[in-house]
Amino acid sequence: MKAIILAGGSGSRLWPLSREMYPKQLLSVDNDTSLLQQTFERLTKFINPKDVLTITNVKHFQDIKLQLNKISKENVVLAEPLGRNTAPAIACSLEYFNQRQKEDDIVIILPSDHLIKDHEAFDKTVRMAKPLAEMGYIVTFGIKPTYPETGYGYIKTLKPLLEGFVVDKFVEKPDVQTAEKYLASGQYYWNGGIFMGKISTFMKEFEKFAPEISKQVIDLNFANTSQIEYSTYEKMPSISIDYAIMEKSDKVALVELQSDWNDLGSWQSIYNIKEKDENGNVLTGKVITDNVKNSFIYSQKELVAVSGLENIILVETEDAIMACGLNSSQNVKNLYEKLKQKQSDTIKLHKTVFRPWGYYTCMNSGEGYLTKTICVLPKHKLSIQSHNHRSEHWVVLEGQALVLKDGKEYNLYQGDSIDIPVGMKHSLQNPYDKELKIIEVQKGDYISEDDIIRYEDCYGRV
Repeated sequence: MKAIILAGGSGSRLWPLSREMYPKQLLSVDNDTSLLQQTFERLTKFINPKDVLTITNVKHFQDIKLQLNKISKENVVLAEPLGRNTAPAIACSLEYFNQRQKEDDIVIILPSDHLIKDHEAFDKTVRMAKPLAEMGYIVTFGIKPTYPETGYGYIKTLKPLLEGFVVDKFVEKPDVQTAEKYLASGQYYWNGGIFMGKISTFMKEFEKFAPEISKQVIDLNFANTSQIEYSTYEKMPSISIDYAIMEKSDKVALVELQSDWNDLGSWQSIYNIKEKDENGNVLTGKVITDNVKNSFIYSQKELVAVSGLENIILVETEDAIMACGLNSSQNVKNLYEKLKQKQSDTIKLHKTVFRPWGYYTCMNSGEGYLTKTICVLPKHKLSIQSHNHRSEHWVVLEGQALVLKDGKEYNLYQGDSIDIPVGMKHSLQNPYDKELKIIEVQKGDYISEDDIIRYEDCYGRV
């Protein structure tokens, strides 16, 4: 069996913790591993790691690769050059496997941001779905509704088929009255976005219902690259797999997901899975409350003090504070979109960004400059790299730095500084026993994290 993990989402409903450059699948919400890592581990219990493909946007490629490398070096990551929704992403991933398969393999396709803890029950669902997939059906894993949810799409079943059902139709997110009818009928399931079938079945359905995608996909060549060619990908329509294939195909079956499931699509869903105190609150970080009930309050850095409120969500990060009603947390996406229209930096990156070698914090920025503090952990180093558009000036605050610059080594101590011109190969290293902290001042006509050309890297990012 093969697997495709869809890891291109932005997680806008979990702003300000989830950001454009660090979306929710990279976050750890219930333990020390991210949702992406948990998804990968769940699959590799019954699929070879080299047969699990993760597809993401090129801007997330390095972070995705770093997280998966911690579990298995055999992981495969494809990079989309731009966002085109799930149908083009799935079609390209299928073509990757199609160019390598010796027989008609079954593939399971699933999002990277679901929380599923009962792995044995999930495996049971896969086994239930396999005979249907072998018969030529695309099998979707339906979640039995437990309340009239208006934030999910639904799937209506028609009649029994083996251990599942023939699917009648997919329906959009309903209003409350419609959702109540769906729940009462017993014929409807939540659409969890998990699909399974033969690679050939998926590709035939793409040819039939989405030829504008399948005709472009056959031009891709994954023999020597994990990058999807921009000129090919931009010609594909931006459309979901539901609209492109699932709502049109007559080869869709459903099996009921046997395990627990939560898509963590809102702050309320995270509140629901967390352990509460005696007042029904979930409190994280430096939080003080008085007469507060049934609320989720998260502090990343500053002290948050709350009094006399109920059923609220309050999230504080270094550069943003978000508050909303517990039952209206789906509307955080509206705030995200308004910030996007204003081109606010708060939707892109956190002020503090963690890397395998340590972390950096953005202190100030303006037209043509950016100032950071950088911390390099003991015995760690940054890649040997250069920049096409910016120069850098480093000042050592704490510890001792070993700097590689244009093939020469420089030892810098507290108070020392050094300039890195545009285009020069360089590396900041800390082979010593104490943390290294520096101030970095970037100057140039283009200041961005994607202006990095790596030549050597011990973290596999070249």
